[in-house]
Amino acid sequence: MSQFPNPRSESDDATAGRVRTLVVTAHPDDVDYGAAGAVARWVLEGEDVRYCVVTDGDSGHDDPALSAAELSAVRRAEQRAAARAVGVRDVEFLGRADGSLTPSLDLRRRLTQVLRTHRPHRVVTHSPVRQIDRIRASHPDHLAVGEAVFSAVYPDARNPRAFPELAARGLEPWRVSEIWVMTGRDSNTYVDITDTLEAKRAALRCHASQHPDPESLDADVRRWAAAIARAGRLPDGRYAESFRVVSAD
Repeated sequence: MSQFPNPRSESDDATAGRVRTLVVTAHPDDVDYGAAGAVARWVLEGEDVRYCVVTDGDSGHDDPALSAAELSAVRRAEQRAAARAVGVRDVEFLGRADGSLTPSLDLRRRLTQVLRTHRPHRVVTHSPVRQIDRIRASHPDHLAVGEAVFSAVYPDARNPRAFPELAARGLEPWRVSEIWVMTGRDSNTYVDITDTLEAKRAALRCHASQHPDPESLDADVRRWAAAIARAGRLPDGRYAESFRVVSAD
């Protein structure tokens, strides 16, 4: 596991001396598929982990009886419950429209604000690179968030001349150390989640609007995590999640 320096010295900082991780995803449930096992492990190890979800997932259901506002409320509640299942208490929703994200300057500004507010050492997010051989792994919203997060990490959040209105509000520049990309390819880091697999499964079961067959989901999660562990050459019987870790320094 990566080790980070603690760059803050404020005596009243409740997270002083702890690794701070911010997970930025496009939709509710994205983090639970890609990183909930690692998140649960990091929380158990004493890290401060927080979530930022860019949309409310208001296009993530085909029931015409549900309005977009009703679905948004359902999916926010589900994500908060899923976060609690892995020990995360801080979940921020940016409220952007599901299905229409672009890596715009406006989204970069908003994410820069988030980074300067939470001041994480590690950021976990989507890949900005499309997988043309597995199209369902590259939702346009995921690509947009990945690109906007990378741009917000470098150069925006650390650049004192970027978005000066943020500094005027007291949000000073911040340097993220690493980006952990949730990806099914080009992984260079495997996190053993054997001891937190049940927490991951519990988090995914919180998204009831998305999973009409929770028993099948549980079996799939176990199968996927076992396959990732084999790819990472972990011992037999272990489970894992994989990431592409990118230095931001």
